[in-house]
Amino acid sequence: MPDLVLASASPRRRELLARLGVEPLRVVPADIDETPRKGELPRDYARRMAREKANAAADGHAFVLAGDTVVAAGRRILPKAEDEATARACLELLSGRRHRVLSAIALRGPDGTVRERLSETQVRFKRLSHEEIAAYLAGGEWHGKAGGYAIQGAAEGLVAWIAGSHSGVVGLPLFETRALLKAAGFAIG
Repeated sequence: MPDLVLASASPRRRELLARLGVEPLRVVPADIDETPRKGELPRDYARRMAREKANAAADGHAFVLAGDTVVAAGRRILPKAEDEATARACLELLSGRRHRVLSAIALRGPDGTVRERLSETQVRFKRLSHEEIAAYLAGGEWHGKAGGYAIQGAAEGLVAWIAGSHSGVVGLPLFETRALLKAAGFAIG
């Protein structure tokens, strides 16, 4: 089986990759500027981030898998919540409304070719009360998460419905990842 580098420090991406029976040879977090370009649409931004992360972690000897997950309300890209005020603003914006989670993956081969896939999932939160938002924030799961929430935790109890890839919302769309890895020659059942 070819060697694989995972260009992400996310333990969730590594856990999801393990569900496919794939263990990366190394984990090399890509340190890139993640600032959206002026007027950049969420879908284009997610794809660009995944591609840039894969290229930044490339060593010319192994396949590099990178991903990026973007929460979008309309054309607006929601930030990764690094403080409680940002997380609260995101949750208040998403309360009772539908939003999109775009999860892009890029697989860079040792020869420099890059294959990409994009998963788009629609998620709708119930209308959140101030108490529900405060309770969620107190748990701390929001820290560092796009849109201020982690669907694999307590936020899942606040989701009224989801259409698309649950694993994509967590951070690595398994259907798309499996297809890319199989096409590259990885042994996946």
